[in-house]
Amino acid sequence: MLAWLLERQVEVVMEATSDYWRPVYYLLQPHLNLMLVNPAHLKGIRGRKTDPSDAAFLARAGASGMVMASFVPERDIRELRDLTRRRTELARAAGWEAQRLEKELEDTGMKLSSVLSDVAGATGRAILEALISGERDPARLADLAIGRARNKIPELIEALDGQFTGHHAFMVRHYLDEIDRWKSVITAFDAPISTLLADRERDLADLATIPGIGRLAAEIVIAETGGDMAQFASAHRLASWIGVCPGQNESAGVNRSGRTRPGNKNLKRLLGIAAMVAIRKKDFYLGVFFRRIAARRGGKPALVAVMHKLAIAIWHVLHDHGPYQELGADHFTRRDPERAMRRMIKEANSLGLTVRFEPTAA
Repeated sequence: MLAWLLERQVEVVMEATSDYWRPVYYLLQPHLNLMLVNPAHLKGIRGRKTDPSDAAFLARAGASGMVMASFVPERDIRELRDLTRRRTELARAAGWEAQRLEKELEDTGMKLSSVLSDVAGATGRAILEALISGERDPARLADLAIGRARNKIPELIEALDGQFTGHHAFMVRHYLDEIDRWKSVITAFDAPISTLLADRERDLADLATIPGIGRLAAEIVIAETGGDMAQFASAHRLASWIGVCPGQNESAGVNRSGRTRPGNKNLKRLLGIAAMVAIRKKDFYLGVFFRRIAARRGGKPALVAVMHKLAIAIWHVLHDHGPYQELGADHFTRRDPERAMRRMIKEANSLGLTVRFEPTAA
């Protein structure tokens, strides 16, 4: 097929169907001008449908510019994607084992998860190891707490009041061993990922300055986007590609829905976790922005709005090759001080008070 296409000097348009397009695309890419098309862009076609007619329409659509080419990264980025995606899957598998461990502890009547955020952490593991060894006294078990968990010793004593049998000891030992095994497998992925990202340390450091984005998240961002923002004309194009921008469904002046469209699910999941971390910092811009949106739109739309902000920040950091610039919790007040004063006056009037503003000395 390659020889036949080269002889006729044609351009090829392919439809991305599951993973079946990959071997053909990778074989033809070095020799031909290829365009990979998202099937969602062709769903509105009506009429008789067969594979030959689909191919003919796809050729006309590609030649006339009706469709856009999808982003297919280079081989090193594709390999990095495989590694980071598999590492994420393994981390989720380790999390499932931790959930099974918590479920087993529920059978004992012990509510350890209500006191400790991570049952398999340092304090939780010390207590579980003692339980497996035969210790049953709640006070002695609670005294094994480490670090800040020692402030919760009274709560731990109450949470450790239960019936822990030999069967529970066997099952807990099994789950702890499984968690350790998954963690060792995950660690094996760090070396090849670091090798592929050896020349991107600056970008990784800059991405880590964004609230909610750490080293592992920065590696996933580079793997999914390629780290080169030349693929995306603007920050809003990147947000649209990820699927965290507002949807648009308007007809006759009526907006029917603003829900987000499907996008890169790996980055969308990552931005969701990063947004939940970022909004916990109340003295930062994103935390204030979340509360402003949530007050009138609700928590879920506000969280998506923060994800949109994070996508824009990622584009600027990678495009400008500089760290994240924090706007500050008082950004909205500085941007529109008169509106802030009106809000304070309204709140004071609702309490039966009067407020007068006077400038302070520099």
